[in-house]
Amino acid sequence: MALPLNLDSIEDLPRTPASDVKKLGWRGVMKAVSREGKVVVTNHNEPEAVILSVEEYGTIVRALHEAESRNASALDALRHRFDERLASLQAADAGTRLRLLMRGPAKLGGKVKAGESH
Repeated sequence: MALPLNLDSIEDLPRTPASDVKKLGWRGVMKAVSREGKVVVTNHNEPEAVILSVEEYGTIVRALHEAESRNASALDALRHRFDERLASLQAADAGTRLRLLMRGPAKLGGKVKAGESH
């Protein structure tokens, strides 16, 4: 099950100037964070930091772990396919099978075959 992960562009996130952090204090900034989930702190209108709620941070971390797990599974499947193909080439009769295959006529049915994906 994929976690919903809303990764907005930094330009689209709610902003608060650093002066507000000083003026409103930490509680004031955290009210904005609890309302929005994340806030960009700016200095002279340039992004300087992003403050995330604990929930937002947790969602991002879980989504990254899930993506990492999917990538690891895909890599394991690819590794398994490669190992199977390599094992067939390392079989004792691999050379004999290849020579027999190369000596025989190509059965392409009038089609050109460039590889498995073509």
